[in-house]
Amino acid sequence: MSRKIIDGMPAPAMGTRLLKGFILLLICAVVIVPFIGIISTSVASPEQVNKAGGFVLFPDSVQWSAYASVLSGGVVTRSLFVSAGITVVGTLLSLTVTSMLGWALSRRSMVGNKFMIMLVLFSLLFTPGMIPTYLMVKQLGMLDSYWALIVPTMVSGFNVIVMRSFFSGIPAELIDAARMDGAGEWQIFRRIALPLSKAVMAVIGLFYAVGYWNSFFNAMLYLSDSAKWPLQLVLRTYVVNGTQLGEADLGALDAVLPPEPSIQMAILVIAIVPILLVYPFLQKHFAKGVMTGAVKG
Repeated sequence: MSRKIIDGMPAPAMGTRLLKGFILLLICAVVIVPFIGIISTSVASPEQVNKAGGFVLFPDSVQWSAYASVLSGGVVTRSLFVSAGITVVGTLLSLTVTSMLGWALSRRSMVGNKFMIMLVLFSLLFTPGMIPTYLMVKQLGMLDSYWALIVPTMVSGFNVIVMRSFFSGIPAELIDAARMDGAGEWQIFRRIALPLSKAVMAVIGLFYAVGYWNSFFNAMLYLSDSAKWPLQLVLRTYVVNGTQLGEADLGALDAVLPPEPSIQMAILVIAIVPILLVYPFLQKHFAKGVMTGAVKG
């Protein structure tokens, strides 16, 4: 019996397709099962968590005591607000500086254009290193300050090149028409370039936001005050390193604490979910921005 022809090539045999499907299902299970276990352990009853040895895949009942303890005003709650503030402020500043620098580098008439592009490309090939960066942060007086978590990583050379490439693709006729109508460089950038760059801005903004949200190493280097720690550093200290959270750390002085595995899994979920929730909202901007930028006259 001959096999079907797809795009000029014979279709894979049934056994091959079943094997590929099984391998794909196995890979999905390896990725999804641990995540399900994290969520299940965080909402399982203390008795079931202790009986299962700290990892529950299917909870008998759903209890929110771990989340209530974690979000009761202690160190985790404080670090959550710190991470949210750093992510929002850092992403806005990074998008502003990156878009403005990308626009400037896309204007060939700018004085020193090639030299500035070479500097940006140089930053992609050679990084300053941890010690020079630390000394720079210290000389600027940003030690033990939230600015130490934003300023050193505010601009990415790769993202600047991406923005420059997009702005360079804007039709010159559109910019010339705006200049004929009396628009200046700032008005062209704000009213024409930025509205057309929603797709690339959404992607770059997501890159910056994920970087700020997941960063813990800079906080470990520059922040000595534990009250200023972001969520990821708290996650590393109390989950990865195994340091136990006490009643004072959680802010639940009069409550019976859930098992330690439930608290650790709850912190993990709180650290993961905000970034996961961003993707559905940005998908709309991806599609709309691509359609807007794809129409060229």
